[in-house]
Amino acid sequence: MAEVVLNDVCKMYDGGVLAVKHVNLEIRDREFMVLVGPSGCGKSTTLRMIAGLEEISSGTCRIGNRIVNDVPPKNRDIAMVFQNYALYPHMTVYDNLAFGLKLRSMPKAEIDRRVREAAEILGIGDYLQRKPKALSGGQRQRVAVGRAIVRKPAVFLFDEPLSNLDAKMRVQMRTEIAKLHTRLDTTMIYVTHDQIEAMTMGDRICVMKDGVIQQVDTPLEIYDNPANVFVAGFIGTPPTNFFRGELVETAGRLEFRHPVFTIPTPDEWQSKLAPFAGKTVIFGIRPEHIGSEIAEADPGAIRISARVEIVEPMGAETYVHLNTGDRTLCVARIDPHRKVVRGENAALAVSLQKSHFFDCETEKLIV
Repeated sequence: MAEVVLNDVCKMYDGGVLAVKHVNLEIRDREFMVLVGPSGCGKSTTLRMIAGLEEISSGTCRIGNRIVNDVPPKNRDIAMVFQNYALYPHMTVYDNLAFGLKLRSMPKAEIDRRVREAAEILGIGDYLQRKPKALSGGQRQRVAVGRAIVRKPAVFLFDEPLSNLDAKMRVQMRTEIAKLHTRLDTTMIYVTHDQIEAMTMGDRICVMKDGVIQQVDTPLEIYDNPANVFVAGFIGTPPTNFFRGELVETAGRLEFRHPVFTIPTPDEWQSKLAPFAGKTVIFGIRPEHIGSEIAEADPGAIRISARVEIVEPMGAETYVHLNTGDRTLCVARIDPHRKVVRGENAALAVSLQKSHFFDCETEKLIV
């Protein structure tokens, strides 16, 4: 087992393109770390530098007790699972699993033991004599994972392994990979652009944007206390509602004034918001903290009324897009059994205790 530590790591491509900027990240021994962010944010490049498939322009990468900047990928004691499976089409499943071990001149008996053990863990024992073209996408992905398992590496690397699967299979496979981490009890680093995968799988999440780490923490901490506007908007479905308005002092306390509504700020937040009095700030509230039942659970909730523009029934919940006549105000996530009709005025409540205020200039969290 091993921890992975990136110290001030940068990746500069030809032409002066800085794809990864001064990344400092410690992935603990036996931890499941998820790197998440939009396309082009540098997460896959970071993973490939850990694997040795991309050269590190500056900084260091340590796996276990050694710096591996100049160590070839095959000697880093890592195994990588790719997005496109990367299976040998002319080989059977058994031979695909065994290939890397044969290259290491491992005894046949040990190869057979490891292959069958991995096949049992992943439920592909019945497919060992098939070739990849005879397998479904989910079965091929299991083989790709099995090929990593048989090597028994110190670190597993996953580069968007589920992006080629259908929605139902993705849910099933992310559960399987999470179970696999528990069973193998080893370090795993997983790259995805899907924030639902990140929230459900990771012990911790590293959110990236434009080659820069935005926040590293547990899924719930990132969800409840996002470090900035980007994290608040990226993590969560539907995304956080944002409003720009001014903090105005009235009768000794601050209130947030938006062109459509005015809300008071909680008493315990006054001191942190005081330096921003008279300035424009960003108010953020998640859709689930706007709803008809909010007022019953939160006596301090603020009531709002807006016209229903779009209703999206999702089964377990309903998304309601609210409009104030000339602009879309926000999205609320409400009880699916509450009847809401497009075009009507809906009376909802906003839970201020669950809201966030961000600095308009830096977009960093204030409170």
